[in-house]
Amino acid sequence: MQTKPLTLKILDVASIIVLVISTYLALVFAPTEAVMGDVQRVFYFHIGTAWVGLVGFVLAAGTGIAYLVTKDMKWDRLEVAAVEVSTIFFFITIVLGSIWARPAWNTWWTWDPRLTTAAVTELIYIAFFMLRQGIEDPERRARFGAVYAILGGLSAPITFMVIRLFRTIHPIVVGSGQGEKLPLTADMRVAFFFALFAFTVIFIDLMWHRIRLGSLEEKVEQLKLNVSM
Repeated sequence: MQTKPLTLKILDVASIIVLVISTYLALVFAPTEAVMGDVQRVFYFHIGTAWVGLVGFVLAAGTGIAYLVTKDMKWDRLEVAAVEVSTIFFFITIVLGSIWARPAWNTWWTWDPRLTTAAVTELIYIAFFMLRQGIEDPERRARFGAVYAILGGLSAPITFMVIRLFRTIHPIVVGSGQGEKLPLTADMRVAFFFALFAFTVIFIDLMWHRIRLGSLEEKVEQLKLNVSM
């Protein structure tokens, strides 16, 4: 097992610190929303996880292109790490959204355009791992993953833009569109933007750990191939 780099150790500690601060800002510092009450505090974690989830899917598409151009397996490791971490974060996003929706919309789920595209995006990347695991040859698996990640990456901007293009009950936080604008006070904005920063730090930390694990998995797989020859 490789020794953990000092920078990664520092990043581990930083991730815990920013998560604690973000939790404090969301649950204590930010004022209670006038209409939805305390359940609105879920919003800060909902947006934070959605942010890193969508960014990770776009990053995976970029690394997929890089692999197809260079055929360097480091890009495949980065792609798998990005998809895996982002899929987990995006699942958390959907769960938190349902918790928020229950008191706000009086239902756990509705086939609103934003919710529907989010669910489709999550299923696309769950299928990514199911299909990828069925390919034994490492190079074929990497090529398949790269093409899939590029095509799947199109779902990220679609999910982001859908509330700006179609009428929806999902509120809009940044920009304008068909949905209702979510009003944020100055203190709410502090909690909101710090949550984006905190989850970005956590995302980078988990990505780094997953890349290191992917490198070990490749070495184990290569050893198995050498033994079987």
